Amino acid sequence: MERITASLPGLEQTPGKREWQVRGRPVAWHRVLQPHDLDALEGPPAGDALAVRVPDMAEQKALTEGSVEGAFNIPHFTRRPIVLVDLERVGRDTLAELITDGWATQAPKSVVARWMGENQTR
Repeated sequence: MERITASLPGLEQTPGKREWQVRGRPVAWHRVLQPHDLDALEGPPAGDALAVRVPDMAEQKALTEGSVEGAFNIPHFTRRPIVLVDLERVGRDTLAELITDGWATQAPKSVVARWMGENQTR
């Protein structure tokens, strides 16, 4: 996780917490699932859940309807551009892509454009 987040300009971990933000705007954070969250799922995730900001609701829907293994949602986030991922089931490359996309929604557009230009081949 640290290798992914360290590569994105301005993305900082909140001291003492498993959450990352840009200028106070959340990108990804550890989400402790409450009993009512678990009741809404078919089964508990295999590992820890990470909430990640996504570009829009269409992306959220695509991710949670099967385009990414380990992506799911709970009622609390159904009206927000956020998706949850099971860290035991999501691949490292997919996680990196999700966090990068989330970062791009929160970081200054000039920073995103510069970073994307420099990292296009990665």
